[in-house]
Amino acid sequence: MDNYRNSDLVLYLHPLASFCHKVLIALYENGAKFESKLVDLSDNDSRDELLSQWSVGKIPILRDRLHKKTIPETSIIIEYLDMNYPGKVKLIPDDPNLVLEVRLWDRFFDMYVSDPMQKIVLDQIRPNGKHDPYGVDQSITKLSIVYEMLEAQLNSKEFIAGEFFSMADCSAVPALFFADTILSFRNDYPKLTNYYERLLKRHSVMRTIEEAEPYFQLYPFYDKIPKKFIKKTI
Repeated sequence: MDNYRNSDLVLYLHPLASFCHKVLIALYENGAKFESKLVDLSDNDSRDELLSQWSVGKIPILRDRLHKKTIPETSIIIEYLDMNYPGKVKLIPDDPNLVLEVRLWDRFFDMYVSDPMQKIVLDQIRPNGKHDPYGVDQSITKLSIVYEMLEAQLNSKEFIAGEFFSMADCSAVPALFFADTILSFRNDYPKLTNYYERLLKRHSVMRTIEEAEPYFQLYPFYDKIPKKFIKKTI
């Protein structure tokens, strides 16, 4: 991960966090220069620095030194970048109708793929006696429903919101990457699978996954990550 110290933009992140992947893909699509700050919530100094910028304590957040602003929430970060630090790939279209479509599917992946996926993952690391099997079953059912909806949406589209790569596709990659390790869509949803495979070929996506790879062993479903994403060790 390039780290442009003293650049105008600072991204507080962890390389394994799926929502951080969403913003990294947007930044890499446009070759944006930014300083990355790895957040370690077990370290007092790292945690305090994050909380000083955003008291909610969630990552990622973007700090714009030039404009003296802190921008939280992934979709807001990407829209902020598109307005203030535009690049060759326009992730938010000019057409207001297309903007609504992009925002819809961006929210869809965050709320209906990433959210149930994360509930299942977090249940895996809960202490004994604190698991929620009913909640896990509900989340798995929700994933199966949204896979059907995504398959229908992709019926005649190259990307989720049309024929162009957008913020919604930035949201799709990490959501599908981790959801596939829990309830795979590859055997039953060919359009969704082909769409996902197209996204995996983008340089921004490959780079983000490569940077996350050293941390994959911390992931509870590590054994379900396809071997092509795991570096071979001697």
